Amino acid sequence: MKKFLVILFLLSATFAWADDNQLLIEEANNLYNQNEYEQAATLYQKVIENGYEAPELYYNLGNTYFKLNNMPQAILYYEKARKLAPADDNILFNLSIANNRIVDKIETVPEAFYARWWKSLVYAFSLDAWGWISLTVFGLTILMLLVFLLSNIVWLRKASFWSGIIFLILFGVSFLLARQKHTSFSRDHQAIVFTPTVTIKSSPTDSSIDLFVIHEGTKVQLTDHVGDWYEITIANGSVGWLKEEDIRKI
Repeated sequence: MKKFLVILFLLSATFAWADDNQLLIEEANNLYNQNEYEQAATLYQKVIENGYEAPELYYNLGNTYFKLNNMPQAILYYEKARKLAPADDNILFNLSIANNRIVDKIETVPEAFYARWWKSLVYAFSLDAWGWISLTVFGLTILMLLVFLLSNIVWLRKASFWSGIIFLILFGVSFLLARQKHTSFSRDHQAIVFTPTVTIKSSPTDSSIDLFVIHEGTKVQLTDHVGDWYEITIANGSVGWLKEEDIRKI
C-alpha cells in the first residue's frame, strides 16, 4: 500500500509540474503576441530552469530574443531547437536569418562529398527517431531470421535470407547513425560567442599571440579545454583559444 501511495504521489507531482510549465508557456506565448518580449523571455527561461526541454520552447525563445534584437541569444536557442528537431524548416530558416544579422560572415571549409552525405544523414532525424529506426530494422531482421528457420517453402526461405542480410546491413548503418547522433547530442562540443569582440589566442594564456578576431553570435566548435580556456575551431578551419566566459554552450 505504501509503495502504491508513493507511486501515486510521484505521478501527481509529475503531472502538476508539467501543468505548471504548460501554463507558463501559454502565458509567455500570450505576452509574445502582445509584443511584451522581455516578460515573455523571462517566463520561457523559467520553464527551461524548471528542467523542461522541447524544440518548440527553444524556438519560441529564439524568436523572442530575435524580436529584442539580441542575436547571440536568438542564435543560441535556435541552435538548441535544431539539436532536438534538426529537420524543422522554420527553425533552419529563422536561424539563417539570425546568422545574417551578425558581424562575422565566415566561409565554411568545403567538405568531401561523403562527409557531407554522412552528416546530412545524421542530422536528417532526431535522436529518438534514429533509435526507433534502429529498433524497427532490428526487429525486421529477427523476423526474417525466424521465417528462414521455420519455413519449408524454398522461395520464401531464399527471400527471407536475402532480406535478412539487407536488414542486417541497414541495422548496422542506422545503429552507427544513432550512436553518432547521441554523441553529438550529449557532448558539449559547440558554442555561441557572447562577447561583442573576442581576440583569439594562439595558446591558453593572455600573453600568447593574437591570431584573429571574432564577434558575438559566431558559432564555434569546442575541441579542447584547459582551465577556463577553450580551444575552438571556426567554420573556415581557423583554430585558437578563448576564455570560457566568452561563450555559451549549445
